[in-house]
Amino acid sequence: MSAASELAAVAEPHSDAAADPGFARILLATEGRPIPDAAIARVVELADSSGPEVARVRVLAIARVHGVAFGMPNPGLMPTRGELDERRETVNRAIKRLRRRGLSASGHVIGTRKATARIVEEAALEECQAIVMAADPDRNRLVADMMWSQEPQRVRRRARVPVFLVRDE
Repeated sequence: MSAASELAAVAEPHSDAAADPGFARILLATEGRPIPDAAIARVVELADSSGPEVARVRVLAIARVHGVAFGMPNPGLMPTRGELDERRETVNRAIKRLRRRGLSASGHVIGTRKATARIVEEAALEECQAIVMAADPDRNRLVADMMWSQEPQRVRRRARVPVFLVRDE
């Protein structure tokens, strides 16, 4: 076996789609952006269709809490009803689209300041085997740590399960 083919085998460990059964539990998460069709398609692609049960997908949307005032939660910094309604609608639309594709789906909205930690925590609580998120292109890490749009990249760094980022077009 040549060195080039060994590298190809390492870079593409799951290149045989028939041998890879997929994941039985997947978390489809968003930090506030709409869930694109490409993310739904990626979840369907990753879902385990070989077992007796339909793969289960948990949809999670984060409603951002904007901070604290003097160390205490402040109602003015909490997500508004409109923001919460938008996130609920995002979750409901994603669930409908997943169910149309034959997957079992459920979901909810969480309000938090620490989206990365809550997404990773939700994946662990639901015993998810993979996380799928829509994402912007990677940025310089120094700048990216200050940008809300780079939350999927932070999730990818912290999660203990595979994280699949789908380019948000």
